[in-house]
Amino acid sequence: MRAYYHDNKDEVDFREEHDSGVAVSESKLSAIGVLYYFFDNEEDVNGLAKERNYKNRDQVVLSKDNFPGGETALKAKLDSFYEEHLHEDEEIRYILDGEGYFDVRDDEDRWIRTKLTKGDLLILPSGIYHRFTLSQKNYVKALRLFKDEPKWLALNRPADNNKYRQEYLNSIKV
Repeated sequence: MRAYYHDNKDEVDFREEHDSGVAVSESKLSAIGVLYYFFDNEEDVNGLAKERNYKNRDQVVLSKDNFPGGETALKAKLDSFYEEHLHEDEEIRYILDGEGYFDVRDDEDRWIRTKLTKGDLLILPSGIYHRFTLSQKNYVKALRLFKDEPKWLALNRPADNNKYRQEYLNSIKV
């Protein structure tokens, strides 16, 4: 994983690196509730899943070849994933192949971009504003883990009065 501040050049395709040149440490990510792990295999992921009580999982492949509707449908899905939003559950992704970006808001409301590749596992806390996109390679295969049945409700910003958003802000003392 590489983490850095986003360059905020919105006129450039969101699948580009958008690297401002300012690195972000894992400790900074941890301070805002984002947890990172690297695992060589799914057996190690299973250990974390047991430890954190993740009961459900599935796999997703995002690519123009594997996405119903091809490039146009994939682009539309990426546009929706890139809308700033939060979830009321943790979002856990383990990259099996390919690469993608999760952008998360820090405690000063700046975007931090994390580039994930094979073996990277990222846990986003419930209530954190974030977004996702593929890289220019336009391909990722990921394992999604869930504590309970998957909820696919994305609450677009602003959702500041949401209970989970308030709990998140209290947890990082903002």
